[in-house]
Amino acid sequence: MDFDILDKTICYQGFFRLEQYQLRHHKFNGEWSRPFTRELFERGHAAAVLPYDPQTDEVLLIEQFRAGAMSAPGGPWLLEIVAGVIETGETPEQVVARESIEEASCQISNLIPLYDYLVSPGGTTERIILFCGRVDMQTIEAGAIHGNHGEDEDIKVHIMPLNDAIKLLSSGRINSASAIIALQWLALNCDSVRQRWLRE
Repeated sequence: MDFDILDKTICYQGFFRLEQYQLRHHKFNGEWSRPFTRELFERGHAAAVLPYDPQTDEVLLIEQFRAGAMSAPGGPWLLEIVAGVIETGETPEQVVARESIEEASCQISNLIPLYDYLVSPGGTTERIILFCGRVDMQTIEAGAIHGNHGEDEDIKVHIMPLNDAIKLLSSGRINSASAIIALQWLALNCDSVRQRWLRE
């Protein structure tokens, strides 16, 4: 299986970039497809972490306004996990450590890699590298407001039992992909995670 990029045009370059491609690829029957056009939203890659305290069995979620959710049924204030864009020269682990401090004023440790997944490969190149990380909830202020003011971030910290977060997930209140994936993973693996971390 192979593909050819016949032409590439940058349609827009700002904080994000929109690229247009003329492509063709081998089909499953071995023939070449006819040339076709696709636009791709290029916004870089991100890393995200679900902060979890094995002592209290609590997770930390953040809430913020998201313009892309303005027409969503629940509105544009989403419950999410800590995340940030991977800058040049940064590792995903460095990103989640930096963003944990910036978005929730918490120190993250004992990172467990979960998944490296494509967000929406039909229209964007973005990948998210997902972790679960250990925190001490006693050091974190629930309800505190954080974020990078230069980027107009207004982020509220929520601390809740894992079971309460799973109920919010089941009700549809949590509808951000990285939060859904990380919480489902932790629901399946919390016993082994607690045993591992509480031994350390």
